[in-house]
Amino acid sequence: MAKPENVYGLHAIRHILKRSPERVLALTVLRRRNDAPLRGILELAHKFGVAVVMAERKTLDRLTDGSVHQGVVATVRPARPLSEADLEAILDDPAAPPFLLILDGIQDPHNLGACLRTADACGIDAVIVPKKGAVGLTPAVRKVASGAAESVPFITVTNLARTIETIKKHGVTTVALNSDAGSSIHSADLTGSIAVVIGSEGKGLGRLIVETCDIVVSLPMVGSVESLNVSVTAAVSLYEILRQRGVQ
Repeated sequence: MAKPENVYGLHAIRHILKRSPERVLALTVLRRRNDAPLRGILELAHKFGVAVVMAERKTLDRLTDGSVHQGVVATVRPARPLSEADLEAILDDPAAPPFLLILDGIQDPHNLGACLRTADACGIDAVIVPKKGAVGLTPAVRKVASGAAESVPFITVTNLARTIETIKKHGVTTVALNSDAGSSIHSADLTGSIAVVIGSEGKGLGRLIVETCDIVVSLPMVGSVESLNVSVTAAVSLYEILRQRGVQ
């Protein structure tokens, strides 16, 4: 059985208490803190029968390895990890055309957290990452995601290129973001079932991944910088798709 995890940050803890209170084993709260945001979290904890422990700052610092915890830490049971089988269920769902975000080799927790937050805002059905060579759902990722790590399905796969081939067989158009592409994202038809594929902070997408995708596009760059932060790239790309879909 996987050992409990520590989740910190007001937004992340509030979200998990609302959506999955059965996973929360206890809250550790900074002694003498008594502001409105914390009182709201304590009310949720009381509602769901979650134990609350008052502690000194050094205890919370130890639980979070010195990260900015905002005075509250939740000890939670890990969620069931999602895999290729869960992705198949999403792809087989006839209710709506799939809208997926594939991230290859993202190693910065803040970038992944920001991508998850944007994915939630844009209605992404799942975020897909490789099991190796990328950051997972760490406490730092959950804090930056502000609850999106609990609301957006996060699927890890063994072989990303093979997964993209599987996605394509379900009629989903795979769109790779590559700064070397000659076509702009604004010129592509992105109104159907779409999987956006974005590479790591430094290396971008590998050749095999790019060649596996249906369409390769870039973001217009008219200034002096050569590329955007990966989370910014994800946000611009996903909102372009919402625009083409007529979302107001």
